[in-house]
This record gives sequence, structure tokens and C-alpha cells, in this order.
Amino acid sequence: MAIRASVRRHLRRATALIIVLSVGVAGLVGCAPFSGGSPSGSEGTIALLLPDAKTARYETFDRPFFEARIKELGDYRVLYANADQDAAKQQQQAESALADGAGVLVLDPVDVQAAVTIVAAATAQGVPVVSYDRLVAGGGTAYYVSFDNEKVGQLQATAFVDALDARGDLDGGILMVNGSPTDSNATRFAEGAHAVIDAVGLRVLAEYATPDWSPDKAQQWVAGQIAQYGNEIVGVYAANDGTASGAVSALKAANAAPWPVVTGQDAELSAIQRIITGDQHMTVYKAIKPQAELAAEVAVALLHGEEVTAPMELDGTPTTLLEPVAVTVDDILDTVVADGFWTIEDICTPDYRAACVSAGLLPE
Repeated sequence: MAIRASVRRHLRRATALIIVLSVGVAGLVGCAPFSGGSPSGSEGTIALLLPDAKTARYETFDRPFFEARIKELGDYRVLYANADQDAAKQQQQAESALADGAGVLVLDPVDVQAAVTIVAAATAQGVPVVSYDRLVAGGGTAYYVSFDNEKVGQLQATAFVDALDARGDLDGGILMVNGSPTDSNATRFAEGAHAVIDAVGLRVLAEYATPDWSPDKAQQWVAGQIAQYGNEIVGVYAANDGTASGAVSALKAANAAPWPVVTGQDAELSAIQRIITGDQHMTVYKAIKPQAELAAEVAVALLHGEEVTAPMELDGTPTTLLEPVAVTVDDILDTVVADGFWTIEDICTPDYRAACVSAGLLPE
């Protein structure tokens, strides 16, 4: 059965990517939270295991989009759990989901290496695993849906280099605040960023792999680098908006002037607001709704034993990689606002009204 037309339209608009996928669809009923006492859906049980709550997108977008699409597809129970950046906790959550009758696991791993045991345990019980956003190491998963993560890094670094060039700061020093060392995507972001940064010969003063993507740890590290390098720092490549928030806090505490160029990723609301005030130069918008909806449709198809196909393979896994989009102050209206990801009302609260006027988001 072809992928539903409405989702195909979303994917065309957000990613310009045509996806071939065999899925089964059914009627409309509800989803239950992850709870041993929740009733089973008549058509089966799907577990959604997300890695953390520090990254705002997971609770704000991924979970509700996934659950809403499952609800449209039929009478399925969704077991939901968030691991709070604890790989051991995620292992326990996966075991509980399997014991509670999950027929498919949709897994965004805290640690891509540690998650190999989750995949092995599920496979031993005949339960397929969908790698969501991060690919579990070593293959063995039934499907992988994410974004082109190397391109994310390239987009970040290109905007970063362009901004530094416009300011005449290509001879200055930069900091690189990368993502978690247990996240395979963080490696891809850094590889993509380095391809651009190294090509123009930017001077990297120091580089850091941020444990757990923690904004607090990013802030502490950047503060230490400011103490060491001071005004040599003309830019901070931050791999996502959470680490960017930590970097910005450190720079503000140090009264940094002139203000360095700061990157980000995920188009979090606070990041969009930092962009309109000039504290952050850019972010990367990833259309999470098509990603979550595709994962839901794949999970339902796998639950019914249907074959799924994809445009490519990674580690032998059928894979769909969606297209990320760079967002600076000039792109906000055409990206996150146009897609309904954030509204002008969300962004332009009273504290940000003047900045929104200056950015052209509100009339004077």
C-alpha cells in the first residue's frame, strides 16, 4: 500500500524527497502512555523510546507528532518512555516494553553502542527495531529515519564562515562545541562542519565533545576557554541549540565584546529568539513532523509484517534521510513560521517585540 498522500505532500514540501514505503493503515482510536496498566490496542503495541528531555524537540514535537499519526492509523497502544540521557535506564525501558508486549520498538538511542544490546534482545524475540534520528551501531535495525546529518554540519559551518567573512574575522580563533560522544549524529555534524571550517583554514582554538549534550557542561567549558583565550574568540560553533544556549550564557557572563558568531541546530523557540536579538547567528530547521509520521507508518507496517523499502541503505538498513535547512534572521518567516513550526505569537512575546520589529517579523 502506498504511503498516504497527505504525508507525501509534507515530505515533498519539507524535504523535496520522494519516499517509497509499504505501509498498512487502519481506523481511528487512541494511544495510551507507557504504563503497565494501560489497555492494549486491538491492533498491537508500539514502543517509542526517546533519549532525553534536555533537547526540547523530543517532548514538544517528536512524541506528539508520532502519537498523533499512530492514532490516525488505527487502534494501537503506544508505550512511551524518555531515558533522561541514561543508557542503562533506556535499556530497562526497552526490556519493560518488550515484556509489556511491544511488537515494534522505535528507538532513539542515548548511546548508539550500548543500544546494540537492545536491538539484540528485541530481535531475539522477533521484534523489529526502527532507529529514530540516531542509527544504532552495527546495523540490525529494520529501518532508519533521520536527517542528512553531515549536511547539517555543513550548513552550520557555511553560515558560520560566511558571517565571519562578512565581519573580516576569518583570521580569528574559534571554539567548537560538539555534541555528545555517545551520539553517532554528533560525529556526522562535526565531520560536516570540519569539511567547511578546515577548507577555509579557520583557527580552532579548542574543541569539546559535550557529554549528554548538556547546556550546563557546554557553558562551563566555554567559560574556561574565554578565561584562556579572551578576545581571540571570534566565533563559537555550537552543534545544537542547547549547547548554543550554554555558550551564549558563558559569553554574556564574560561581557564578550565584540560578540562572537554562534551557531546552533533544532530551531528551538529560545534559539529563534536569540537569533532575532543577535545572540545566535543561525540554527538548523529540521521538519520533525514528516520524520515522526514516517516512523509511525513504518512501525505500523512492521507490526503487521509488511515489507518496507527506502531510497537508500546505511549499514544494511533501509534508510530515509530528510533535508535540513539553515535558518538565519532572514529566513525565519520562510521556514519555521511558514511551516507552522513556530508562530509569530510564539516568537514575538512582549520581551522580544522590539527585536521582532527590527527583524521584520512585526510591523513598526
